[in-house]
Amino acid sequence: MNPFDTASPLDARYYLADEGFFKQLHPFVSESAQVKYLARVEGALAEVLAERGVCTREQAAEIVTACAAVTPEEVYEEESRIQHNIRALVNCIRRKIGPQARPYVHLFATSADIMDSARALSLKEATERVVVPFLRDLLGQLIRLARAHADTPQMGRTHGQHAVPITFGFAVALYVSRLGQRLETIIAAARRLPGKFAGAVGAYNALSLLHPQRPADLEAQLMTRLGLAVPEISSQVVQPEPIADFVYSLASCWGVMANLADDFRHLQRSEIRELRDRKAEDPKSEVVGSSTMPHKINPKDFENVKSLWKAYMPRLTTVLLDQVSEHQRDLTNSASSRFVTEFVAAFAYGVHRLKGALASIEPDAARMREVLEAGKDPVTAEPLYVLLSLAGHPDAHEQARVLARQALAMKVTLAQLIQADAGLRPYLERLSPAQQSILKDPAGYVGSSSQTAHETCARWEKRLAEMRS
Repeated sequence: MNPFDTASPLDARYYLADEGFFKQLHPFVSESAQVKYLARVEGALAEVLAERGVCTREQAAEIVTACAAVTPEEVYEEESRIQHNIRALVNCIRRKIGPQARPYVHLFATSADIMDSARALSLKEATERVVVPFLRDLLGQLIRLARAHADTPQMGRTHGQHAVPITFGFAVALYVSRLGQRLETIIAAARRLPGKFAGAVGAYNALSLLHPQRPADLEAQLMTRLGLAVPEISSQVVQPEPIADFVYSLASCWGVMANLADDFRHLQRSEIRELRDRKAEDPKSEVVGSSTMPHKINPKDFENVKSLWKAYMPRLTTVLLDQVSEHQRDLTNSASSRFVTEFVAAFAYGVHRLKGALASIEPDAARMREVLEAGKDPVTAEPLYVLLSLAGHPDAHEQARVLARQALAMKVTLAQLIQADAGLRPYLERLSPAQQSILKDPAGYVGSSSQTAHETCARWEKRLAEMRS
């Protein structure tokens, strides 16, 4: 396929443009894959019918073989003739088998039984075999980064302003925790995806002709064979909430990734420069950052992750709109629901792109220390306020605030004003040497940053190992 002939930038610039990524994802999200998933469900149905004695095992095997041989091209050609996608698939299967097996193709099924089950199966397998491994790798990258820099001091920031010191590893560990929790949510949501096999209105009308007492048992058997959750009850279509939960789990994870990408690209700003891009700074690199400014090195990979999130996150709204279908079913969701697989593909590419961006960056510990040293003096205000309060000062916060403003106006250090203020001396004398040292050099005022970073990494290393096992 020529990527330049596609309408979607996802295909032209990302999905088809990256051969390795394409090969990993193509078996699950392509239109060809969707036809094959539909055929897999039809084949699994035949096997269940054989297990229940409706047809012979030989007839079921013949149907399964035919399902595996069906091509998307012939199904599409048949659909163009009869204008029905599932009946087109059934016709193509029936043409490949003998007359004795033909009665059992698609028996008891309505189109949505096959489509909803196939879609759930493709989403579940794409998640388990591509999305989850990608995210596990990304989480592993972040854990290694947080471990390596658990003790690297950095100026903390809130509202874009210097706050109090942390370590860079602590900042990364926050994303370890956020991403890890989202990963677990995605895994759980994928496992809850149900198919259905309940017939034209969900009441097992056709199946009740075979099993009047317990028609739902055949549905449960088919879902178990496919590896899907067994639905509690359906209309003609599967309940839409599990799909909505699944897409939300991806969207919320993507939000964490966009936040990480934003933070990291800002740390590459010229006036901060706490992260460096090894690949872009390589003298042998041919990467161009600007069509007019040859010196430019742009954090384009991080920017791309956020940009794709902006393009796809709003599509969650469409998935939520798909919760509404009139009576047992209408077709207002038939087109919109097809785009869920595209959402998965775009999300997976976002993870793939972020992994590459993280592999290229290098924290500049010396620059972090430089920024911290240059901006550390005003930070003294917080430990001063807390320590004065502990020493019994009646209005410690206001005293610290006034001194901090005076230091700024007088262009002297806050540490100097603290030591020169006779009114503070009785309170300062009550402090331990360690507490007094923080007021003289707040660069070490990092709290439990290092310990928390290591503990968070240890916790998620264990959970990652459990996921893999």
